[in-house]
Amino acid sequence: MENHHHQQPPLLNYELRLLRCTLSPPPSTTTTTACIPLIDEIITLIETGRYIDALSSAATRSVFQLADSFDSSTPTLFYAELDRAVESFLIDTDDDKVFLVVSVAVAALLAFLQCNFTGPVIELPSVPLPWLSVKAGSDWEAWARLQLISAGSDLSAKFDHLQFLVFAKILLMKTRDLLFCDTAIHGLSTSTWWLARLILLQQQILDECCSSLFDLLQVFMAECLSRFGDVEKARSYWGALLDDDEALTIVSMVQLEAGFVEHAFKRVDHARRYFKAAESAAGFNFSVSGALGYRTVHQVEPKAQWVLVANKSSLPSASPPLANASQQTDPCSDPNTQQKHEEMNEVSDVLMAPRFVGSGDETNAVLNASQNGHASGVALKLSQQAVILAQCLLLEEGAQSDELQRWEMAPYIETIDSQQSSCFSIKFCCNILRIRWESTRSRTKERALLLMDKQVKDIYEPSPQFFFLACCPIFREYAQLLVSRGLIGEALKIFEDLELWDNLIYCYRLLEKKAVAVELIKARLSEAPNDPKLWCSLGDVTNDDACYEKALEVSNNRSTRAKRSLARSAYNRGDFERSKILWESAMALNTLYPDGWFALGAAALKARDINKAVDGFTRAVQLDPDNGEAWNNLACLHMMRNKSEEAFIAFKEALKFKRNSWQMWKNFGPVAADVGNLFEAVKAIQMVLDLSGNKSYDGELLERLMQEMERRALSQAAAVIASDPNCTAETSLQSEFSESRETKLLLESLGKILKQIVLNVGSGDMWGLYARWHKLRGDPNMCLEALQKQVRSYQGSEVGNDITQFRKFARASLDLCNMYMEISSSTGSRKELHSADMHLRSTIKRVTFSLALSNGRINFLCVEAREYLLLCTLQASTLSDTEEYKALQSCLDQVEIRLKSESLIQGQDL
Repeated sequence: MENHHHQQPPLLNYELRLLRCTLSPPPSTTTTTACIPLIDEIITLIETGRYIDALSSAATRSVFQLADSFDSSTPTLFYAELDRAVESFLIDTDDDKVFLVVSVAVAALLAFLQCNFTGPVIELPSVPLPWLSVKAGSDWEAWARLQLISAGSDLSAKFDHLQFLVFAKILLMKTRDLLFCDTAIHGLSTSTWWLARLILLQQQILDECCSSLFDLLQVFMAECLSRFGDVEKARSYWGALLDDDEALTIVSMVQLEAGFVEHAFKRVDHARRYFKAAESAAGFNFSVSGALGYRTVHQVEPKAQWVLVANKSSLPSASPPLANASQQTDPCSDPNTQQKHEEMNEVSDVLMAPRFVGSGDETNAVLNASQNGHASGVALKLSQQAVILAQCLLLEEGAQSDELQRWEMAPYIETIDSQQSSCFSIKFCCNILRIRWESTRSRTKERALLLMDKQVKDIYEPSPQFFFLACCPIFREYAQLLVSRGLIGEALKIFEDLELWDNLIYCYRLLEKKAVAVELIKARLSEAPNDPKLWCSLGDVTNDDACYEKALEVSNNRSTRAKRSLARSAYNRGDFERSKILWESAMALNTLYPDGWFALGAAALKARDINKAVDGFTRAVQLDPDNGEAWNNLACLHMMRNKSEEAFIAFKEALKFKRNSWQMWKNFGPVAADVGNLFEAVKAIQMVLDLSGNKSYDGELLERLMQEMERRALSQAAAVIASDPNCTAETSLQSEFSESRETKLLLESLGKILKQIVLNVGSGDMWGLYARWHKLRGDPNMCLEALQKQVRSYQGSEVGNDITQFRKFARASLDLCNMYMEISSSTGSRKELHSADMHLRSTIKRVTFSLALSNGRINFLCVEAREYLLLCTLQASTLSDTEEYKALQSCLDQVEIRLKSESLIQGQDL
């Protein structure tokens, strides 16, 4: 390895030094290499945080051979001239020159980060090349803003000196194109890493995910992982230039940043995989455990508290010696942390971190390190702290937002907070997460506001080193916290400075000063008439589509927000076809907007474009798999297209998030039956009953299930008879039916459901199904009882006047009388035959009596009564002609024959 190092060009050392600015402090001993004066100068300036000096250095001046005065009146011409200067400088494709351009780009990128995120907040020159005398007005920043939002998304807030970010992107993209096309240039692989960081930062300052940036990041991060994704590749690239564990740090950070890319685009599962790889590379395996401790000042008895536990084998070598196989950190042990906690604990009786109980044994030795005079906790490396923070961000994004989620994040926050050595970026993200958590609890809201005040003040303090983590505009967070605390007046100024017009409108509406918001936006439009975001905000507050049309005009038809607003307006007016077209146009600009795909699907469905609706809802669930409503709509569309398999899968996903929707379960039941999953169908019926309070059920589905049970019983009985001719149909049915475990479970579940329905609803159809169920179970007496209740439920005045009701009553009567005859045949009793005879005679007599009565009295009544009786006569005549009526007469004949035969047999016996 050392021999390989002697052959290393000096650029590798400079690449590593530049990368160390955002990874970890440089090692105490550095390997001496050949010096390239210009590069060495700019790298040294970047290492010390003097980014403006780096942009003014001789190295930067050598790249841009321009006059000190630049008379261009437009930023487009100015940056085109800079682009030509870079091309001229790189015309011979020299490695040193390419890396020099990369270093200038990194200096501009870090200057932008320092100005907007990490601090200290300093005044930067109007253009990224400070020595140039350029008359750059506000329109130059507006130009830079348009370059960054050209992908279809707007900025999430106002950011200063956007030209620095655009300038860095121009340089890095130029070197990227050169390195990609010229195979003679070797090394400089970290330039792609820096470009990926810049694109990720651009995504983080936008208000929504951008598909074009996502595609670029996938390519760039794949290249970074292929070159630095494991330890062997990192060591083979830098050789002996690396410090002892520096290869692990590099691998851990490239995996972490790949995870941050996925996290920025809400791809939680992909992010989790990269964070796990980063955890392994960092050599720090941890888990959440419990320990007794005190959470409040006045707490008397200790309670179980969550604590982060690090395995002994994964602890850094600098950690204190351990007596146990695990290490538990006590955030209260660090003197600096303890002092800060004491200051904040005065505001709330809830401790910043739990105070753990010590019993003097080895297990709690480290927990009570501060009491015993030992070093507290584990001194974690910056990369290991970043891994813990990544897991905390994963919990925030992946879990349901509730009180439990915040408590699950607590041990991660407290572990990072306990570290004596950290960097601003990690501490900043940790504090923001703590503030979000504590601002949701009544006992810590005031402390959250004080923490945020301190965080804002820290922005103005120097912080030369930072990691590339999830960037968050702190002033926006501060204003939102002020609104949540009711300090709307203070938040208004911040929102106005950040040009967050939607938040400003919301605040004025809370103050019932909507007109003031309108006047403010109009005043800003008089200063910046070509700002599409302002026009959209004005349209939101005035509900005027003309404002959105104007936003499209000034943005050259590139404002996705304006198109979405017009699409929503068209949908609300009922113009679904136009809404669909507008949504298609908006989604063509930015495909990573799940709500837009959902709205497109809804508009297409209303416009009767089923295929487009399916496409819209499919894309919506691809981007947001937790959207239960989109899954449900997709399933219903598949039902309409008779695609039961696809509908079943979609319903299964939808019910993960909408388990309390009985309507969704009701739709799911028939689909489950269609694909043959009867257990899911039965479960769906049960859920509908439970969720609707026994008020809703699917009678058709229950009928299908009963028919399937009867079909299985008959087929199994036929199989038994075929194998055993001596076995009767009844015994074969009962024996084989009871042996089928699946059918038995289904039958039991179906019986429980039917019992629940008949006890709460008492429908005649359900009593009939319940009777058939008892018949399958071989219980004729219970079957007879259920049939009797079915007949009673159908009885009433409607039977003689409604042919449909008469048919139901007649069929139930036939089933009842057949069951009477079956029981009579099996028991030899005549009681059941007499009951059947009486019921049939009564039913037939009811129809014939209505007909005779109507014919006999029709001539003696008034006109109205005569019309009514004529109607009854026609209805009675119709009933007597039905097949059911004839079946009743036939059944009565059979009963009378059997009664006569039974009487003859008894007479002969006597």
